[in-house]
Amino acid sequence: MNIEVLEDYETLSNHAAWLIASLVEQKPEAVICIASGHTPLGVLKRLVEMSGRGEVDLHRCRFIGLDEWVGIPPEQEGSCSYFVEEFLLKPLKINREQIFFFDSMAADLEAECRKMDTAIARFGGLDLMLVGIGLNGHIALNEPGTPWNLYAHLSVLDEMTVTVGQKYFTEKTKMTHGITLGLQHLREARLPVLMASGSGKAAVVQQALEGEVTERLPASIFQTLPHGLVLLDEAAANDLNR
Repeated sequence: MNIEVLEDYETLSNHAAWLIASLVEQKPEAVICIASGHTPLGVLKRLVEMSGRGEVDLHRCRFIGLDEWVGIPPEQEGSCSYFVEEFLLKPLKINREQIFFFDSMAADLEAECRKMDTAIARFGGLDLMLVGIGLNGHIALNEPGTPWNLYAHLSVLDEMTVTVGQKYFTEKTKMTHGITLGLQHLREARLPVLMASGSGKAAVVQQALEGEVTERLPASIFQTLPHGLVLLDEAAANDLNR
C-alpha cells in the first residue's frame, strides 16, 4: 500500500477529488464506488464544484453503492444512498440508469447481493473503490471477523457501528443488519482507496496500517494490497511511526 498524508481535511478532500477527476479523464466511463458518511463528504462537494467549473465530467461514469442499512428506505435521510444522492448524484443530474444501489427493503436480500455482484462483473469490475474506516476497523459494513473473500453479503451490525450510525439520523433508529460490498470487491478494485480524517481515527488507523493483519480488524487488509492507496490528514496519521 501507499500512504499519503495531507495537511488537513480540506486538502485531503481536494486531493481525493482530483484523484477521481484524473481517473475519469483517462476513463470517462469509469465504474466508481464512493462511501457515504462524513469523511467523504468533502470529496463529493469538491466533485460537484469541479463539475460546475468544467474540470471533471462524471456523466458517463457508473456509480455503485457501497453499503446500506437493512430496512432503511433509500429516501430516508440517514440512509447511505440518500447521502450520496443528495450530495453528488442529484446536484450533477446523473442518469438513473448509471446508478446502482442496494435495495435494502427488498424481500430477497441475498438476491439483491447477487444482483450487485453481477452488475459489477458486467461492467468489468470497479475502477475505484473509496472507503472509510470505522472506529472498530470496519470497512463499509464488513464488521470485525468478516471473511475477506466475500463479495456482496449481509452483515450483522457491530454494537459500535449501531451506536455511531445514529448520528446520521434525526431520531433514534433501530439497526441490526447491513447489506454491503465485500472485501473481495476491494481486493479486485483497480484502485482501492482508504480515506480517514481527524484525531478520533488516529488510533484505529495506526492499528490497521501498522498492527496485526487480521480479519478481526477489516481495515488491516490494506497492508495486503500493493496497489492500495491510503489518504490521511495529519490528525488521522498522528499515531503512525513516521
